[in-house]
Amino acid sequence: MQSANDLKQLLFGINHKSYPAYKSTRGAYQFPRYTLSIDHVQGDPFAAPSRVSVHINGKTAAFPTSLYDTYEKRVALQDYLLRQFARAIAPYSFRAKGSGKSGLLGVSRCGQEILERTACVLNPSDGSLIVNMEIGFPANGRTIASQELIRILFDFLPGCVEKSLLYRSLDPKACAGVARLCEDQQAIRAALKEKGLTAFIADGSILPRETGVSDLPMKHAVPFTSPESLRVTLDLPNRGPVSGMGIPLGVTLIVGGGFHGKSTLLQALERGVYNHIAGDGREYVITDETAVKLRAEDGRSINHVDISLFIRDLPNKKDTTCFSTADASGSTSQAAAVIESIEAGTRAFLIDEDTSATNFMLRDDLMQRIVSRDKEPITPFIERARDLYKQAGISTVLVAGSSGAYFFIADTIIPVSYTHL
Repeated sequence: MQSANDLKQLLFGINHKSYPAYKSTRGAYQFPRYTLSIDHVQGDPFAAPSRVSVHINGKTAAFPTSLYDTYEKRVALQDYLLRQFARAIAPYSFRAKGSGKSGLLGVSRCGQEILERTACVLNPSDGSLIVNMEIGFPANGRTIASQELIRILFDFLPGCVEKSLLYRSLDPKACAGVARLCEDQQAIRAALKEKGLTAFIADGSILPRETGVSDLPMKHAVPFTSPESLRVTLDLPNRGPVSGMGIPLGVTLIVGGGFHGKSTLLQALERGVYNHIAGDGREYVITDETAVKLRAEDGRSINHVDISLFIRDLPNKKDTTCFSTADASGSTSQAAAVIESIEAGTRAFLIDEDTSATNFMLRDDLMQRIVSRDKEPITPFIERARDLYKQAGISTVLVAGSSGAYFFIADTIIPVSYTHL
């Protein structure tokens, strides 16, 4: 392995050469606190940025094993460190000047969910840490400006690593808080199975988002309040007793007037299959991790799916026990989604009637009199929902705002008011 000084001398040597000379920098270099690996060098300053990784051994990173002694806590810690590193490098992106993407510093962008990402990987066996990032190697036109890359690698990056990836530089209480929140979230997931629930939404949760394109919590939103009939209290290992709405297994309807928050509630349940970061407002909105959002997807491709549970005897005699199409209709796409989800092992369907194919969801009495059953190839979801629960153990949470047909098969009805979301 070469030293950091070897890299600096190499960069001095290729300054003002044509851009492909940057390829000679590929390799690993030992810095005082970490190893810098230049894994891929971009072809020119306008191409996708170069890929670089920072490797920190366990003794230098020095994170207590209590912060990553379970898979879920390790993922939460990785997520936290990646966010800290992203904040640290943000002020330095494009501080080094040049053409195209010169000076760019970037890592995977994190949303509100806590997810395992290859951008930050902590080895549970020895506590070592790898962070993968992008750097736009600077150039003037297509002539290397290595003095600018030296600024990035020797002035900017070491401080960012020191500040955000070493335990001694971080707030121990904040790191411990990440682990405690994870433990509480996993405790709720365990409680769902113990108490026969599909989902749990804690009182005080903030469900609305800032805008349609922002996943940040809405400012001044009305906190969620559980209806008394569905209120449950869970005893969490760190936060203690937390009360909220428990959605039982079975067929559940979410009903209410327009713009009252039905879809907002369902969207929170959709995202509840993932844990969320502190401050998101949905930290204690937890849904069965196998739950699947179903919707019509006109035009999607379907390959060899048995949709005969819902669709059979098509006029064109097409076989629905092994159905394929490159341009599915709303009903066939949603039928395929149900079967694919069953095969994937789901225990809950989440459905919004606004994004569903109406003829797949139900047929009213008048339509059944006009088109007899033996001439209708579609068996609507309303006729299968109860059997899916009783025979396959798959619950359904459905947003309904225009038809009351599902009231007759529902186990639980949740009335939603904008004053409670």
